[in-house]
Amino acid sequence: MPKPLMRIPYTGRMPDPLIVPRSANTPAGSIAALIDFLSAKSSRTGERHGSAQEQTVLLTGAGISVASGLADYRGTNGTYTLNKTYRPIYYNEFLSNHEARKRYWARSYLGWTNLNRAKPNPAHWAVKDLGDLGLLSSVITQNVDSFHNHAHPSLPTIELHGYLRSLVCLTCRSEYSRAAFQRQLSDLNPAWAKFLESMLASGALDTEHPEERRKKGLKTNPDGDVDLPDAPYSTFRYPACPTCLTDPPTMTSTGEKATVEIDADGAWVSTSNAGVLKPAVIMFGESIGAEVKQAAEESIDAAGRILVIGSSLATYSAWRLVKRAHERGMPIGILNLGGARGEEAFFAKVPASNTGQLGVRCSQSADKILPDVVKSLYRDQR
Repeated sequence: MPKPLMRIPYTGRMPDPLIVPRSANTPAGSIAALIDFLSAKSSRTGERHGSAQEQTVLLTGAGISVASGLADYRGTNGTYTLNKTYRPIYYNEFLSNHEARKRYWARSYLGWTNLNRAKPNPAHWAVKDLGDLGLLSSVITQNVDSFHNHAHPSLPTIELHGYLRSLVCLTCRSEYSRAAFQRQLSDLNPAWAKFLESMLASGALDTEHPEERRKKGLKTNPDGDVDLPDAPYSTFRYPACPTCLTDPPTMTSTGEKATVEIDADGAWVSTSNAGVLKPAVIMFGESIGAEVKQAAEESIDAAGRILVIGSSLATYSAWRLVKRAHERGMPIGILNLGGARGEEAFFAKVPASNTGQLGVRCSQSADKILPDVVKSLYRDQR
């Protein structure tokens, strides 16, 4: 039986970015190389002309959403770059520790406003255009911001690490709106709600730039939360799953009815043994669902090439997909500022004569480069 695939952060040093081909060391050169990459016919044998295996599958990471005002992990202003002590909450902590959940939901409560009002940026809309041009087979994203779904709902998108737009009950698996949950958190935590109002009024949450927020006593992280040093996290309260509260399920471990209790205001209390709501994301240390894992692998196998956008491939669940593509002989492209895990091996056999068809590696901003790639491709179609 295969091991479950877990989301585990990689802490090793990233290599300096390669540039493939060498002409891709400028924005214009990167655009030309990406056009060659995306327009190339499949180099794999036994594949039908015009099939999905002549198309590109995209794998995107936090870097593609930076231009939307969100933080990333390992960019110039990324969480791991500027905050060496940052440690995300792990699944087992959230599962077993009421105080850890209070801290998580308090930080998420403060961070939700900026994430909720953020919008797809030009890179996401360029992905839509590439799909409309028939150049993409699907998108696999590590991001939990739902921007891909918003920008191109007709282009198949696999959310490898889940999504923040919903919550899921750890007991009954029912899902609920994160926006509605935010309103419940405000009702249960009036002092925190006042603090959030003051932060919004001060403009502290108008930017994700770490230095600007740090001046106001805040730290921000890519999964939609805000770190407030020395905050009274233990006072924070969160609601119980309404389904489990109304109709407590039978616990599979004991065969007895679950206990779901709330305080006078409706907050979950620690005498409960069920009804805990969790963001519908794959936390660090949590296994990716078998169906999602299989769908991602099938998307790789169905395409003719893979283009990574805005990811250092530091998370194993993403890196292994590129490794799979490499082992299948697929051309690989990476558009990412800074290094990417294992990139030397991915481009080791790309010939010097390559202009982009057999592989491309650019260290440019996706929101600046991709719209120009699209413009050139549309011009070529006229």
